[in-house]
Amino acid sequence: MNLIFLGPPGAGKGTYAKRVVEKYNIPHISTGDIFREAIAKGTELGRKVQDIVNSGNLVPDELTNALVEERLKQDDCKKGFILDGYPRTLNQAQALNEMLKKMGKELDGAIYFEVDEETVVQRISTRRVCSKCGKVYNVITLPSRVEGICDDCGGTLIQRDDDKEDIVRSRYRVYIEKTSPLIEYYKNQNKLFTLDGRKSVEEVMKILFNILGGFEKK
Repeated sequence: MNLIFLGPPGAGKGTYAKRVVEKYNIPHISTGDIFREAIAKGTELGRKVQDIVNSGNLVPDELTNALVEERLKQDDCKKGFILDGYPRTLNQAQALNEMLKKMGKELDGAIYFEVDEETVVQRISTRRVCSKCGKVYNVITLPSRVEGICDDCGGTLIQRDDDKEDIVRSRYRVYIEKTSPLIEYYKNQNKLFTLDGRKSVEEVMKILFNILGGFEKK
């Protein structure tokens, strides 16, 4: 089962991916994970990425595509995968199409978790992170037992700079602008499945598992 998860920051892609991984035992792969793994392994591509990251530049599509292809060839992807954060551009989407063809694979679906700007702002701007252990809380939906204190380690809960409202709004608008061509691309291929990301996690998962069940019957 070969999947792409699309959706703005705060859409819940990580939460949904975790449930799919548990059920189908396929890897959840983000470009950040791919970069970190390649750097840690010290591969030729990994060294190139490290040099680019260290210089403060963005990793170009050509190198990102090569790293994704290298990752998808690993044994744990034989039964399928969830790609999260890739593709980000039409160029990357077309490159993914070609690399899957070379591997004798096909994309089953691009799952788009659609969430409006106000919902994203509310979800992310109310998020708090433990400054010591990194555990994530939400002051509305998942508060700590003692306000401002981590349940696990007693560390202070903080709001990250990129979780502040003005930054969240900017990130959301950039995401929508950049992703709209991808939405059309996968819609035209009849690969796009749009889910209402404002619904509860359980409601979204029920719909998602129904979609994935259809892929299993192919």
